[in-house]
Amino acid sequence: MKTMTCKQLGGACDMEFTAHTFEEITQMSKKHGTEMFQAGDVAHLKAMGDMQQLMKSPEAMAAWFENRRKEFEALPENE
Repeated sequence: MKTMTCKQLGGACDMEFTAHTFEEITQMSKKHGTEMFQAGDVAHLKAMGDMQQLMKSPEAMAAWFENRRKEFEALPENE
Protein backbone atom coordinates (compact mmCIF):
# COMPACT_ATOMS: atom_id res chain seq x y z
CA MET A 1 0.00 0.00 0.00
CA LYS A 2 1.11 3.53 -0.78
CA THR A 3 -0.18 6.92 0.30
CA MET A 4 -0.59 10.20 -1.59
CA THR A 5 -2.28 13.41 -0.54
CA CYS A 6 -4.99 15.36 -2.26
CA LYS A 7 -2.39 18.07 -3.03
CA GLN A 8 -0.05 15.54 -4.64
CA LEU A 9 -2.92 14.57 -6.92
CA GLY A 10 -3.73 18.13 -7.96
CA GLY A 11 -6.15 18.93 -5.15
CA ALA A 12 -6.14 21.47 -2.37
CA CYS A 13 -5.74 19.70 0.96
CA ASP A 14 -3.63 17.26 2.91
CA MET A 15 -6.21 14.45 3.02
CA GLU A 16 -4.40 11.15 2.52
CA PHE A 17 -5.45 8.34 0.22
CA THR A 18 -3.94 4.88 0.66
CA ALA A 19 -4.20 2.17 -1.97
CA HIS A 20 -2.43 -0.72 -3.64
CA THR A 21 -2.52 0.80 -7.15
CA PHE A 22 -2.39 4.22 -8.76
CA GLU A 23 -5.79 3.54 -10.32
CA GLU A 24 -7.32 2.95 -6.89
CA ILE A 25 -5.81 6.14 -5.53
CA THR A 26 -7.09 8.22 -8.46
CA GLN A 27 -10.60 6.87 -7.88
CA MET A 28 -10.40 7.87 -4.21
CA SER A 29 -9.18 11.31 -5.23
CA LYS A 30 -12.03 11.73 -7.74
CA LYS A 31 -14.60 10.76 -5.09
CA HIS A 32 -13.08 13.26 -2.66
CA GLY A 33 -13.06 15.94 -5.38
CA THR A 34 -16.73 15.31 -6.09
CA GLU A 35 -17.55 15.64 -2.39
CA MET A 36 -15.59 18.88 -2.14
CA PHE A 37 -17.28 20.22 -5.30
CA GLN A 38 -20.71 19.43 -3.87
CA ALA A 39 -19.72 21.12 -0.60
CA GLY A 40 -18.61 24.21 -2.53
CA ASP A 41 -15.12 24.14 -1.03
CA VAL A 42 -13.40 27.21 -2.48
CA ALA A 43 -9.84 25.85 -2.41
CA HIS A 44 -10.86 22.64 -4.16
CA LEU A 45 -12.94 24.56 -6.72
CA LYS A 46 -9.83 26.60 -7.59
CA ALA A 47 -7.75 23.41 -7.92
CA MET A 48 -10.44 21.96 -10.20
CA GLY A 49 -10.32 25.10 -12.33
CA ASP A 50 -6.56 24.71 -12.64
CA MET A 51 -7.02 21.09 -13.73
CA GLN A 52 -9.63 22.13 -16.30
CA GLN A 53 -7.09 24.51 -17.82
CA LEU A 54 -4.56 21.67 -17.97
CA MET A 55 -7.13 19.41 -19.66
CA LYS A 56 -7.37 21.82 -22.58
CA SER A 57 -4.12 20.27 -23.81
CA PRO A 58 -4.40 16.47 -24.04
CA GLU A 59 -0.61 16.21 -24.24
CA ALA A 60 -0.08 18.32 -21.12
CA MET A 61 -2.75 16.38 -19.23
CA ALA A 62 -1.24 13.04 -20.25
CA ALA A 63 2.21 14.21 -19.14
CA TRP A 64 0.85 15.49 -15.81
CA PHE A 65 -0.98 12.21 -15.21
CA GLU A 66 2.08 10.12 -16.10
CA ASN A 67 4.23 12.19 -13.74
CA ARG A 68 1.76 11.52 -10.89
CA ARG A 69 1.86 7.80 -11.76
CA LYS A 70 5.67 7.83 -11.61
CA GLU A 71 5.53 9.67 -8.28
CA PHE A 72 3.18 6.98 -6.93
CA GLU A 73 5.40 4.17 -8.22
CA ALA A 74 8.47 5.75 -6.57
CA LEU A 75 6.82 5.97 -3.15
CA PRO A 76 7.87 3.46 -0.51
CA GLU A 77 5.35 0.91 0.66
CA ASN A 78 3.56 1.92 3.87
CA GLU A 79 4.75 0.15 6.96
